[in-house]
Amino acid sequence: MVTLSKIYTRTGDAGTTRLVDNSIARKTDLRVEAYGHVDEANSAIGVACAHGVPARVGEMLQVVRNELFDVGADLANPLTEHPKWEPLRIIQSSIDRLEQYCDELQTDLPTLRSFILPGGTLAGAQLHVARTIVRRAERAAWACVEAHGTEPSDEEGAGGVNVLAVTYLNRLSDLLFVMSRVVNGQDGETLWVPGTDRPKPE
Repeated sequence: MVTLSKIYTRTGDAGTTRLVDNSIARKTDLRVEAYGHVDEANSAIGVACAHGVPARVGEMLQVVRNELFDVGADLANPLTEHPKWEPLRIIQSSIDRLEQYCDELQTDLPTLRSFILPGGTLAGAQLHVARTIVRRAERAAWACVEAHGTEPSDEEGAGGVNVLAVTYLNRLSDLLFVMSRVVNGQDGETLWVPGTDRPKPE
């Protein structure tokens, strides 16, 4: 259970923050960058839900919105061989579930013959926004992997990154793309027309 009795703490006024393992990190640390993008993605998904989505998509997104908190907690918790308590980590079954969601939603979708221009309904367009933010979060997480590695360490704050958390973001961006197609419907999709097929500007 999380208890938030006071929202402001003033502990971050010097440009630092505490990770899940209680180690101190700069707010410019790539870990903080990565889980900050995850938080932004979750907020963007919340806006999409507020615009209204089909019931089944909403059920799936409710799972995703909770799991994105898990992803953020995972990225904020350096890997250690001997944790003081059981850490919250993304596991393969969560990734498998995202793939199952994709397969379920794609069943009735027509095959694409071109890329889709982001847009459509308010909810569909917002899912495109969320998708791009998740992609950014994934890139930041991979930068974090390059900086901190993937190996555990018993030194406080020095452990690597759980790659499954990064993989989750990759699958989620795919799911959000599929969801945008479901929400917009075929009539709400605008396909990209390559420059070679468009009239040349005069």
